[in-house]
Amino acid sequence: MSDDKKPDVKASDDQLTHFDARGQAWMVDVGRKAATHRRAIAQGSIQLSRAAFDALQNPNDASPKGDVLGVARIAAIQGAKQTSSLIPLCHPLPLTHVSVDFKLDAELPRVTIEVCAETVGKTGVEMEALTAASVGLLTIYDMLKAIDKGMVIETVCLVRKEGGKSGVWQR
Repeated sequence: MSDDKKPDVKASDDQLTHFDARGQAWMVDVGRKAATHRRAIAQGSIQLSRAAFDALQNPNDASPKGDVLGVARIAAIQGAKQTSSLIPLCHPLPLTHVSVDFKLDAELPRVTIEVCAETVGKTGVEMEALTAASVGLLTIYDMLKAIDKGMVIETVCLVRKEGGKSGVWQR
């Protein structure tokens, strides 16, 4: 479709950009935007039973599938890389960096994942960071479900984003 035939875009910040003026879904045109360094941090957590938490901490002794956090880290990175295949209107992005960290809280017991995704591009990496956090948590569930089917994944959210026209946003 030529530029003069493209549907009108709703330009206001409080309007949805994945819909044209007629309300039809489309992939946002980022062609004229400047490529900038973009970074997003997302986190989430999973509550688990004491037995599942113990298995996670002692993979050689109790976990039937091995190093749960090691596999979850790789799964989260893979999730970030596959985001545009999972979320229909996301642009495929050349990720320049993805890091995944876990914080274990033995008192609750709970595992919190934090993912940082980065690129130099024309659109942000929020969806990549959020997808990575979700996939990492789902992997923990999958690997420990033989011990605890009642685990609860909660509060997957964007913590911070940097770059682009809107600059820095912090939760």
